Amino acid sequence: MKRVALLGMPNTGKSTLFNRMTGGAARVGNWPGITVDLLSGKILLGSDMVEIIDLPGIYDLHGFSDDEQVVRHFLHDNVPDLALVILNATQIERQMSLLLQLKQLNMNIVVLLNMVDEAKKYGITIDSKKMTEMLGIPIFLLSGKYGTGYFEALQAITKALRYPTPGMAEQLRSQLEQDEHIESEMARVMKSAVQVPAQLPENLSDKLDRVMLHPWLGLPIFFGIMYLLFQGIFLLGQPLQEGMGAALDWLRESALDPALAGAPAWLSGLLLDGVYNGVATVAAFVPIIILFFLFMAIVEDSGYLSRAAFLMDALMAKMGLDGRGFVMLLMGFGCNVPALMGTRVMRSRSLRLLTMLVIPFSLCSARLQVFVFITAALFSPQAAPVVLFSLYLFSFAAAIVTALLFRKNFQNSEPFVLELPPYRFPTLQQMLMRGWLEVRHFLQRATKFIIAGVVLVWLLTNLPPSAAPASPDTLAGMIGSFLDPVFAPLGINEQLTIALIFGFVAKEIVIGSLAVIYGLGGDALGSALGQQLDWVQAYSFMLFTLIYTPCLSAVATLRSESKSMRYTLFALGWSLALAWLVSFVFYQGARALGF
Repeated sequence: MKRVALLGMPNTGKSTLFNRMTGGAARVGNWPGITVDLLSGKILLGSDMVEIIDLPGIYDLHGFSDDEQVVRHFLHDNVPDLALVILNATQIERQMSLLLQLKQLNMNIVVLLNMVDEAKKYGITIDSKKMTEMLGIPIFLLSGKYGTGYFEALQAITKALRYPTPGMAEQLRSQLEQDEHIESEMARVMKSAVQVPAQLPENLSDKLDRVMLHPWLGLPIFFGIMYLLFQGIFLLGQPLQEGMGAALDWLRESALDPALAGAPAWLSGLLLDGVYNGVATVAAFVPIIILFFLFMAIVEDSGYLSRAAFLMDALMAKMGLDGRGFVMLLMGFGCNVPALMGTRVMRSRSLRLLTMLVIPFSLCSARLQVFVFITAALFSPQAAPVVLFSLYLFSFAAAIVTALLFRKNFQNSEPFVLELPPYRFPTLQQMLMRGWLEVRHFLQRATKFIIAGVVLVWLLTNLPPSAAPASPDTLAGMIGSFLDPVFAPLGINEQLTIALIFGFVAKEIVIGSLAVIYGLGGDALGSALGQQLDWVQAYSFMLFTLIYTPCLSAVATLRSESKSMRYTLFALGWSLALAWLVSFVFYQGARALGF
């Protein structure tokens, strides 16, 4: 099978092109460092099945960040049949050097000058035919966002794959002795094939940045935008969640209950009260998760996250972090795993370790399911969005406190450099693809962690057979009683304690576990929690869920990225201790004030 490697600097649209070519699998965003791992997809080009590999963005072959080392090692050990080099046409002058470095490696190359629609707005014109003649490399103009020039590029890729790759030099030229030659050739090509206005015209991005990056207004505007985002998710998502829950209840009553009416009690209990109740309760949140990622796709792809990183850099520097760390925290809103892997763009190991220590406090989409369910059950429609937004603020607070406490243990002096791409609005196709990828991710987790988790919870709440289901005499009851002295001071009862234990595997299991423990699902489960808990207990439980150990996948990623079991255990121990302390202070303080 032939192999095509996508190469280019960060924020050139590589992942957007990868998704267009393969139909998904890469995370698309409008800020540097979005590609955090080697992603691949297979497509048919001509008569050949071709593997497309999306490599992390690099600025040059001199780089020492983990991402740049990954690219160098890949090119050295896995010479591709074709290197598809993606350049940002609006920044052609500074991106040409990477192309010329890659050209020296004697690879089979096709170049795509992406974002030509934006270059045209800036008055930048590029003669791709003349550039092709001068460099001896096929060069095509492209708009990956809108698909302009896409089919011509595919034809060029198919044609280039007919010829064998010339083969690279035996070793990557780490010292790149021809730097002077690169500079002179770049100047020659730019002078002959590219026309850039002496002064770029002021555009919408410049006008917006006067407000969005204002020294005093910038941060209030950012938090206001995030608050409106969560308000919109809750207001639009709650009716959809209720509709999905009603449909799943109808399915059970009209089809599943009659179908299993003659089955043994233990089997129907396992399948209906265990698997179906647990999975259906979690599945009811799919519309909210889709909305969350559609909204976040707009924020990320618009280029606003880079501005948020710029605004927060001064504050983050006081905590031993930088603006990229803030971006990774926001990225963790979706999932902690890619955010942890995204720290590879940092060259300083100390900076990476400190950033990875705070990322698990990000309120990920799995925790969001838990919080939306509980806030809807115990708080009014007016208070629920405020409660949800307050949890995001606690998420940032936990990260800030952690960074301040441990910054002296992870000192670094790496400078902060970040591009500010122009504001863009993602296409409908990009937003829909993002939603679909998240639903697919949810379904994959449902078939692994969630089903296994709810089955195990059902067994713990129904064994031994002589005990009444979910009673103190069951295995779950015994575990809850054993841990009660630890969690009772936090206002967390035995049922919630069992759910927290399974939440260590995957936070999606928490609500499914409660559905199994209480033998109820959907609105019935919400009503039962509302009768058993007051708002202080509920909020204490949510605080603990927010801060305590991340899911098993995040822990495994933390271990692999840090390459230190000692560091991983330290991170887990600290998050557990902080979660207990914060919940304890809140619960006992609220009770002391008479709530």
